Amino acid sequence: MLTELRITGLGVIDEAVLEPHPGLTVVTGETGAGKTMVVTGLGLVAGARAESRVVRTGAAKAVVEARFAPVPDEVLAEVEAAGGELDDGELLVARQVGGRSRTLVGGVQVPAAVGAQIGEALVTIHGQSEQVRLGTPERQREVLDRAAGAELAEVLARYRAAWSARRAAQTELAGLVAESQARAREVDLLTFGLAEIAAVDPQPGEDAALAAEAQRLQSVDDLRLAAHRAGLALSGDDDAVGDEPSALGLVAAARKALEQAAADDPTAEPLAVRARDLAA
Repeated sequence: MLTELRITGLGVIDEAVLEPHPGLTVVTGETGAGKTMVVTGLGLVAGARAESRVVRTGAAKAVVEARFAPVPDEVLAEVEAAGGELDDGELLVARQVGGRSRTLVGGVQVPAAVGAQIGEALVTIHGQSEQVRLGTPERQREVLDRAAGAELAEVLARYRAAWSARRAAQTELAGLVAESQARAREVDLLTFGLAEIAAVDPQPGEDAALAAEAQRLQSVDDLRLAAHRAGLALSGDDDAVGDEPSALGLVAAARKALEQAAADDPTAEPLAVRARDLAA
C-alpha cells in the first residue's frame, strides 16, 4: 500500500506531499491544479519512461518519492537482491528526472529496468489506455502461474533453477570454446614459426659468422681503402714523382746486401734466407 507520495519540481507542482488513507483516496481540483502530475509521478514510480519535459520550468530536476508498507514478500526478495532494504518496515522508491536521471529502491541506486520491475509490482495505473501491463506475455504468465497454486509454484521454482543452471553452463561452454580456439590459433602460429626455423636450418656458430659477414659487408668501402693504402705502402705509387722508396724496394735492397754478406760470411746465410722470404 502507498503510504506517502512526495513530488518536487514535476510539471505545475513545485513541492507537494500526499499521504493517502487506507481504502479509497480521491484527489480533486480544478483544471491545472496538478492532478495529472500526481498520476505522472505514480507512473514514474511504476517505471514509466522519464522525459525531461515533465520537469517544472526553472527547476533543475524533478524528484518523485513513494513509500510503501507493507511490502509483499516477492517484492522484498527483489529489493534485497538489488541490495536495498526497508526503512522501519517501509520501502522507499524514488525517481529523479533531469540532470542525471536516477532510480533508487530501498536506499540504493538500481538500473532503470530493475526499478521498473519492482515499481510495476507495487503500482498499477488504470485508465483509458494505461492498463496495458496485462497485455504483456510476462504478466500473463505471472497471473497464470499464481492461479495454478503452490504445486505449480514449486515446479516453477525448479524450472527456474534448472534454466539458470543451463544458462550458466552455456556461458561456461562458450568461454571454454573461445579459449580452445585461442589455443588452437596459438598452436598454429608456433607451428608455423618452427617450420620457418627448420627451413632456415641454423647451424652452431652460424650467428657469429653471419654477424661477422654483416660487419664486413657494412665496412666494404673502408676495407677497400685500407687495402689500397697497404698496396701503396708495399709497392709504391706508380703516379708518384720522386724517389720515394717502397716496402718491396727496401726489402729487395736488404736481401741483396745480406746475400753479399753471406758470400763472405756463411753465418749471414740465415738472414739472407729470411730476407728472401720477406720479399716473397
